[in-house]
Amino acid sequence: MAEIKFEIKDTVGTISQSPKGWNKELNLISWNGKEPKYDLRDWAPDHEKMGKGVTLNVEELRALRELLNGLEL
Repeated sequence: MAEIKFEIKDTVGTISQSPKGWNKELNLISWNGKEPKYDLRDWAPDHEKMGKGVTLNVEELRALRELLNGLEL
């Protein structure tokens, strides 16, 4: 399996932390040298390991924000 390369360009913020110290983070990440996308996933404290996540371009992130703004919490 090919190695996945990534570079965290900007850390937007942490949403939560698990008891094992992993953080659910929203970051701007360049995957395999491509254009950076917003990425939401769990990360080990040293960013050496990651869980499954979701990547979004700017338009998708705006659409998600609109959906979340419409929620009655």
